Amino acid sequence: MTELAGPPTPTPTPTRRGRYGGGSGVSPAWAVLLAVCAGQFLVVLDVSVVNVALPSMRTALGLGETSQQWVVNAYALTFAGFLLLGGRAADLFGRKRVFLTGLAVFTLASLAGGLAQDSWMLIGARAVQGLGSAVLAPTTLSILTTSFPEGPQRIKAIGTWSAVGAGGGAAGALVGGLLTDYLSWRWVLLVNVPVGALVLAGAAWCLTESRAATGRKLDIPGALLVTCGVSALAYGIAESESHGWTSGRSLGPILGGLAILALFTFVEARTDQPLIPLGMFRIRSVSAANAVLLASGAATFSTWYFLSLYMQNVLHYSPVRTGLSFLPHTVCIIAGSKLAPRLMSHVDARLIGLFGGLTSAAGLAWQSTLTAHGTFAGDILGPGMLTMFGAGLLMTPIAAAATSGVGIGEQGLVSGLLNTSRQLGGALGLTILATVAADRISSRSDSGAVTGQALTSGYAAAFLIGAGFLAVGSCLIVLLPKPAPRPAARVA
Repeated sequence: MTELAGPPTPTPTPTRRGRYGGGSGVSPAWAVLLAVCAGQFLVVLDVSVVNVALPSMRTALGLGETSQQWVVNAYALTFAGFLLLGGRAADLFGRKRVFLTGLAVFTLASLAGGLAQDSWMLIGARAVQGLGSAVLAPTTLSILTTSFPEGPQRIKAIGTWSAVGAGGGAAGALVGGLLTDYLSWRWVLLVNVPVGALVLAGAAWCLTESRAATGRKLDIPGALLVTCGVSALAYGIAESESHGWTSGRSLGPILGGLAILALFTFVEARTDQPLIPLGMFRIRSVSAANAVLLASGAATFSTWYFLSLYMQNVLHYSPVRTGLSFLPHTVCIIAGSKLAPRLMSHVDARLIGLFGGLTSAAGLAWQSTLTAHGTFAGDILGPGMLTMFGAGLLMTPIAAAATSGVGIGEQGLVSGLLNTSRQLGGALGLTILATVAADRISSRSDSGAVTGQALTSGYAAAFLIGAGFLAVGSCLIVLLPKPAPRPAARVA
């Protein structure tokens, strides 16, 4: 097993204005923050932007239930599977270079998806989008953590990054609804092309190259093993909806996926240059934070998916009305993300994270009481605002705890781990909850006819189980180490 070396002495990244460590000839801090947050916004936006467009995609391309789910999961699984590779690549080959490469792949895949003529072209493009996002996403956080010194400045920057990311996920429904209603479902993907090109130009100008010590190689076999294992596991769970848990078509991929993941662990423990140095998980802040994000992702990732289906399939909202209905969710998650760093100057970050997680779980439990004749205020607005405000409070303390005290040379890896846990939890959580919802819908359907009551019952079951995931995960926050005492500082 590869042991982690002690954290190297940080090499500050300079800025032209608002310096964090000295130097010259580099961009101002606000420009660096703007560039990486724009990249993070695009990545997270595309996790949820297609949800509102799914009914239109289904009609245009003849998507079945399984294909509809895989439009979402193809992105999530390749995203989760290659995040660690992307994070390590950023550390080794240069964070700016990897950021620009990931953004270029993401932008080109968006163009291919927007022009897709059948379901497999669309799903394939979404998978490549996920690959580009996996290269891009961990680089955004590692650029921040190597550009801002540990303490209030970094916490403020991470808070902004968390708010933008969270807002991107919540705003996806609004953007998707507007584009689908007024243009076409294709524009939920094509819109990334001009935006991606603009961010590419800005990032090429303002970001400065930085990397860890050279001499290491990328563990591509490890990345392929973890991606294949997770994909097989998710596929088997999805197949159980149609064939049952004991069928070879579901049990085979599940057992195969678990075997591949076990092989991945075996290989990583014995390779000289692993994708994941297993000793990293001996750092309590890293292991606990990843466990929390795994459970959090499983619960919250599905919120926009099921709410979008509920509003359009049961309440018969138009795509644009569905998107506008998510606007309060966006405001609340950004508010929670921006409030968290202010509170962390005065309150134990673990308490803030625990309160946020349990608040979000309570919102999901409330969401599970939705009815087939629900109202916007009682069935969407109230529980949604509570869920998203709590989720916003949860993210910043977890990200700050996991990256605190980790050497600059490992920041990309830790960032990749955090994103992997959240996305992996989201992909597997969506598969599990979609299967639960489908089983409940099938059992409540009348002679094969799917009614609004049956659909509502299925969505409610998914929300309730998601609340359980989040409540259990939030309790794991107590495993995080107590923050080191430091003078209180006001975060403007």
